[in-house]
Amino acid sequence: MMEDPSSKEEITRVLKVLEALKQASHELQTLPSTNLTESNSPAIKALLELETESDTILSKDPYLSTLSQHLTKLKSLVDTLQKCCDHGLRSFLTRRVLIQSISRVAGSIGSEIQAWIDRKSIESLIKGLNEPLQTEEDDLVSLLSQFEDRVSQGFNRELQDLVLKSKIFCLLERVLCNPNCSKKVREQCAFVVSALIRFNKDVFAGQVLMGPLIHALVSMASWGSMKVLCSLIKSIKSPLVDEIESNGEIPKIISFLDYKDLHWRVVAMDCILEIGYFGRKEAIEAMLREGLIKKLMELQRSELGEDLIDMGMFDDEKERGKGEKKFSESHPFASCVARFAVQLEVGEGLRQRERRAFKQEILKRVREACVSDAEAATVIAEVLWGSSP
Repeated sequence: MMEDPSSKEEITRVLKVLEALKQASHELQTLPSTNLTESNSPAIKALLELETESDTILSKDPYLSTLSQHLTKLKSLVDTLQKCCDHGLRSFLTRRVLIQSISRVAGSIGSEIQAWIDRKSIESLIKGLNEPLQTEEDDLVSLLSQFEDRVSQGFNRELQDLVLKSKIFCLLERVLCNPNCSKKVREQCAFVVSALIRFNKDVFAGQVLMGPLIHALVSMASWGSMKVLCSLIKSIKSPLVDEIESNGEIPKIISFLDYKDLHWRVVAMDCILEIGYFGRKEAIEAMLREGLIKKLMELQRSELGEDLIDMGMFDDEKERGKGEKKFSESHPFASCVARFAVQLEVGEGLRQRERRAFKQEILKRVREACVSDAEAATVIAEVLWGSSP
């Protein structure tokens, strides 16, 4: 997909002017009382230098008419302030009022500029998402990354309105679920979805739960998609785990523990721990049916595992925290059976009687999976020590 070079060049020119205006208005807003009356103020100089060029550019875009009005008003306020040089009380009060007005107008300018930038970036992103196979991969990934960064700056109602009106979530989901699109683009779409959930979970979580996105994340079978799934579980909690379980995705997630790639197994472990914390009875039962405890025992006795209790790291709460943090990188599967049991014990998905029943089931499966009585005694002690009786 090729964009009109002249149009692209004009947008770049406008963007350059707007960024300079935004920087100048930001300085006026954050430091309104500093050197505003001096003609050599950097913010004032930028404003004056851009006045003629900005008027020419802003008049061509109807979306920038309000910005042009704000700019004219700001220029008038600054001119008035610079002429107000008396040292009397009345002049002092006038300057204070003008400075406050400048700060408010500067804030409005910054908001109008950001709204224009958001609108243009979303328009460009929509074009790319509508024709993902005809768009250069790096260009589309860059647009997605920029949008993710913008959304990650925090909630903004105007931005949310743009996102909802553009139906960009549906486009992200469509590309993410399209196996013909590159994995790099699909992963970046997943990162944007995760950012939108953090942006406003109440608005976008429902779209995650109702659509095919969860299945797409699991079936994509990439490290990035699993990182996003972990993030979504943390944000949406039990309802998302319910959806994972009802879609039959848990066996696939458990199977990732068998992958040779270490990063894969670590992120799969993280995902399993999150499911353990937020999962209800059906999800925990599904994990146990897939032989999770046996797999965790194999990982724990590997060179990447460790029995923290044997190293004196379960002596008290403080030392336990230090020990797990210290060994998390070099021993990512240290005491992973006990860690899973603790997630069930302190998590949000189970009733108290279900917690007790699952702990007994875990202890039973530990005994069946251990290769020696000594190993069984160590792991059982960790499970009992790490959770309440």
